[in-house]
Amino acid sequence: MSIRLGGIIFGLAIAGILVLWSLVPGVKNYAFGPPAEVQPATVFYEHGEGPEGGYAFDGPLGRWDYAQLQRGYQVYKEVCSACHSLKFVSFRNLAQLGYTEAEVDAEAASWTVPGIDPQTGETTTRPGEPTDHFPSPYPNAIAAAAANNNAIPPDLSLITKARHGGARYVYSILTGYGEPDPALAKKVGFETPTGLYFNKHFPNVNIAMPPPLVLDGQVSYADGTKATIPQMATDVSAFLTWTAEPSLVARRQTGWFVIGFLLFATALAFLSYKQIWAGMKPKKK
Repeated sequence: MSIRLGGIIFGLAIAGILVLWSLVPGVKNYAFGPPAEVQPATVFYEHGEGPEGGYAFDGPLGRWDYAQLQRGYQVYKEVCSACHSLKFVSFRNLAQLGYTEAEVDAEAASWTVPGIDPQTGETTTRPGEPTDHFPSPYPNAIAAAAANNNAIPPDLSLITKARHGGARYVYSILTGYGEPDPALAKKVGFETPTGLYFNKHFPNVNIAMPPPLVLDGQVSYADGTKATIPQMATDVSAFLTWTAEPSLVARRQTGWFVIGFLLFATALAFLSYKQIWAGMKPKKK
């Protein structure tokens, strides 16, 4: 009995030591504050909430705003495509945004894509065709890094799936550029290194990407919409949501049909059960 009791006490002691040891880092951080290297992110970072009013595709009854998607494509083409690729999207996919066949052909032809000279076999360029994918602005990753201070711009095809927050993350990054509060920066010893840019919505607050949207009217929308920075950020983040999941709205609509069918099938099964077993009485024990 004494051996068993001693074992229990010894086990409890070991467990207590492990619990206390796991609490030491938390108590230390609470008492002395976070390390200096993480203070800037803690002090300056602000969680982005996305555009005021949200997106048309939000919620189970959301729909694509095709005018917004076309504006977002225009922002990508005129601004974002200078650094970022869209390699998983074909020009012919633009027909899903409401473009006619002739407009898709014209859009494809307005891009220059890699090609092969049929006479010599050498690498060349040619106007795009509807079956082509959006081209990369750089021939390879080394060239991309060399042109962007060793930071390779990510492909944007699936960016809203690859980042927590999706479209709202993209919107927040595009609208989060600025300058930190000078007094607070001096107090915590923070500065933005050369080649980086302060962005309050980026988790590390210093980002390698220069501000892509720098002034209102940077893009002249074909439909006459006023191109403010928040408007352009909203439109292009909506467009990138579509590139990441073109079937988003259709999938939700299918879900409603599935739920309706399951409810109908459940009601039918219950009524069948009542009909089959209506005349049966339980046996008495």
